[in-house]
Amino acid sequence: MRRVFLTATPLSCLMLASPFAATAQDTNGGKITRFHDPSTPIRQQETWHIFSTGNGISTRTSTDLESWKEGPPVFKELPAWHRDVVSDHKGYLWAPDIIRQGGRYLLYYSVSGWGKNTSAIGLASSPTLDSKDPAYQWKDEGIVIRSGKEDAYNAIDPQLFADTDGRLWMVFGSFWTGIQLTELDAKTGLRHPENRKIHQLAWHESIEAAALLKHDGFYYLFVNWGLCCRGVDSTYEMRVGRSKEITGPYLDAAGNELVTGGGTLFMQSEGNRIGPGHPSFIREKDAIRMFFHYYDGNRRGHPTLGDATLEWNDNGWPKAGNKP
Repeated sequence: MRRVFLTATPLSCLMLASPFAATAQDTNGGKITRFHDPSTPIRQQETWHIFSTGNGISTRTSTDLESWKEGPPVFKELPAWHRDVVSDHKGYLWAPDIIRQGGRYLLYYSVSGWGKNTSAIGLASSPTLDSKDPAYQWKDEGIVIRSGKEDAYNAIDPQLFADTDGRLWMVFGSFWTGIQLTELDAKTGLRHPENRKIHQLAWHESIEAAALLKHDGFYYLFVNWGLCCRGVDSTYEMRVGRSKEITGPYLDAAGNELVTGGGTLFMQSEGNRIGPGHPSFIREKDAIRMFFHYYDGNRRGHPTLGDATLEWNDNGWPKAGNKP
């Protein structure tokens, strides 16, 4: 029997009462240094873009994946349906992720209530990421999936995965019954009109911020165990399992199923890098580069963007290499 965990507080995407927009303390020489729940980096022409938790969704741009500048928020005015989901919603949108499909940029994000699974994953689309382009405009596409107290899952922390067969998938979930997977319509970006099944992929009493990666015939599922958003007291650590099928079952290196609490340790706190989590991946030539956030112990737990190359052992399990 799969355990149902219904009493924990889902902490991903929150910085408690702290604001998410950049402040003077969040910059270094005019360059943005605060990142929390960063999206998969995505490039349009010579500019990289990262979206992150913030008021209306924070945006960052870079030409080298090192120095970042703040862009305009995605939403200056929030869609009306946000308050239908959370009546006292204050405008902070959590844990966005982005993908380009069919000539559009599809941006997914979380609307949720504190400590509840009263949540929804929304979708916005734009033909361009260049805020100076006359065509730049984020269009509200509505709710992709929603959860409430009657559901055994929490509809937050979306991460997108475009498979090599053209199918589009989304992993999501926090606490409750853990990490879920559902197929999306590759044309609209919304739920698949026929395949609406939700697959449970992983469970732990404190789990969230999942990401999928395909490598050498396996699907790798990365998840976070522990608690984020507590600065130097954060306990986030990344765990991993793999499967021959995207829908699972995912097993760790010892053969334990992730859906019953398994997970091989991938990255944990080390030195000033505290509570690493919320991974995403990009491919550069023949290498895979991972991005994540952590709390910098040298800066009083400042949420910071980290990155590393992925390396693979002889048994095909990933490990974090050096920063490029």
